[in-house]
Amino acid sequence: MTTLAKVAVPLGALLCLVPMVPSWLALLAGIAVAVVLGNPHLAGTKKATAKLLPYSVVGLGAGMNLSVVARVGASGIGYTVAGIALTLGIGWILGRILHTPRDTSTLVSVGTAICGGSAIAAVGPAIEAKSQDMSVALGTVFLLNATALVLFPPIGHRLGLSEPQFGLWAALAIHDTSSVVGAAMQYGPEALAVGTTVKLARALWIVPVTVLFAYAHRRRHAQTGAPTAKRPWFILGFLIAAAVVTWIPALHDAGKLVEAAARRGLVATLFLIGASLTKEALKSVGVRPFLQGLLLWLLVGSATLAAVVFGLIA
Repeated sequence: MTTLAKVAVPLGALLCLVPMVPSWLALLAGIAVAVVLGNPHLAGTKKATAKLLPYSVVGLGAGMNLSVVARVGASGIGYTVAGIALTLGIGWILGRILHTPRDTSTLVSVGTAICGGSAIAAVGPAIEAKSQDMSVALGTVFLLNATALVLFPPIGHRLGLSEPQFGLWAALAIHDTSSVVGAAMQYGPEALAVGTTVKLARALWIVPVTVLFAYAHRRRHAQTGAPTAKRPWFILGFLIAAAVVTWIPALHDAGKLVEAAARRGLVATLFLIGASLTKEALKSVGVRPFLQGLLLWLLVGSATLAAVVFGLIA
């Protein structure tokens, strides 16, 4: 069993670089290896995760067109700020009520407020979250994503939502960009166009939210006398990569390749995060994070749907 585990961890990470492997499957495969076989490379996987995760986030910036994102984001900045703030606030309250571990609660709330796994991947290192916190938060988000992919299109049709309305709702209420694209694609081309642009504009809020949480984390460390937490340098890298590709059109195609490579790197990193989870850590966390994520998602989904139907946001 030990020999198999020694091979399974590096082999699994390499297989996750294959384009057909989705992020949720990589995370589940990593957790399965850790729980069933054990991870004899635990120290190595944690070290690799700490390096790969921020570099992958930087690479994702190369796929963002800041001009388009700024134009779309400016038109809905009011409800975007209000929506993110309310989601984080309600997530904090639910976390306190359910006694969800602080970092896990933060990551679930951030993933729901902005753009799922990408937001968790950015904020996690900034607050120095443990592997089990990231694993549980990511697992919660991916499960709810899969549910939304199936449920949202029939709900939209039942309520008679137009394609732009559905695209807007999907962008605001579904966690990950890939799932927004999947749900909107089923609904129609206009829904896809609206959903994708609004979600990309929302994704840029990863930057200020990560900086905010990093600042709060550093202050908490300073007050308790703990070693100073690292600054989230990779967020600056994310912005630089996005700016370079936006303002040098000749690098647009190269930026897409960098983004694709970064996404594969992120998927492999999710496998390593899952492989770093231990049975003891899984038991200690329990079902509270999932309950928090589910309740928060239901509240956000219902509120944004009502706002779209009654024309409060458009």
